[in-house]
Amino acid sequence: MEYHITLPSKPRIVSEEGVQGVYEIDSLYPGYGHTLGNSLRRIILSSLPGAAITQVKIDGVPHEFATIDGVRETVMELLLNLKRVHFVLHGEESQTISLSAKGTGAITAKDFKLPSQVEIKNPDQHIADLSGKASLEIEATIERGLGYVSREVLTKDKVDIGTIALDATFTPIRRVNYEVENMRVGDRTDFNRLRILIETNGTLAPRLALEQSIETMIHQLKAIIGFQENVSSASGARASDEQESSIDVAKVKIADLELSTRVASALEEAGIKSAAGLARKSASALKELDGIGDKAVEEIAVALARFGLTLRSE
Repeated sequence: MEYHITLPSKPRIVSEEGVQGVYEIDSLYPGYGHTLGNSLRRIILSSLPGAAITQVKIDGVPHEFATIDGVRETVMELLLNLKRVHFVLHGEESQTISLSAKGTGAITAKDFKLPSQVEIKNPDQHIADLSGKASLEIEATIERGLGYVSREVLTKDKVDIGTIALDATFTPIRRVNYEVENMRVGDRTDFNRLRILIETNGTLAPRLALEQSIETMIHQLKAIIGFQENVSSASGARASDEQESSIDVAKVKIADLELSTRVASALEEAGIKSAAGLARKSASALKELDGIGDKAVEEIAVALARFGLTLRSE
């Protein structure tokens, strides 16, 4: 009996409206619709980076159970409003934003003073209502992360007096669902069509959320192809492996390093196309590039090490 392997289609856009998108993948082998759909859903919910407020300082406020004269909201309500602000953080380093307001009026997210690395996607988000001669001074720390992280994990060390640590929901995803239906491929009617609905908070396009989740899955699966060699066989093959790596290393491209999409894009925009060219850069030189911080340098160093390369010493 002759078997023909049928590969699935690339994702197709069914609809895209604002922060919501619906996509389909056709011609999946029977059963693969749920296998792929469930895996992508879990990755989309847990593994896409985002930015959130992790610490807040409010002038004259020692803890979250206090009140502020002339401010209608309690401190707890104010903190909840701050959690609803959606941020985009360019780069890996944490950033500080500030807000200063006096007199009567409504305060919204657009009243924050932002560094160039920070964007707010919902500037009309309400923060607080002031009355009379009230004043409000806020300083907040924005960090990058994955999923949901409790404040106990974020603040491994004790925070300064007057600093309020917050639980952080980093994920840019509001909702993701999938459904599977049968479709005809040739003479068979039991192949799968996967339909995925993705809704974000506006800091990431739903199409990019799907693309990044697929890339993450591919990188994870590629890492576990094959089996580990035992100690004796590994030591016996080390010399030939080193010789092979020395021959092939000149051909290694940035794409072969399996860096995150953001880091790879930053390097390519800077004109760095190969691993050899990357190894000629020092850590400090890389940090001068847009979108490259300490965490990105660590990721680059680990990727280069797999090919026996290191960054140039300072």
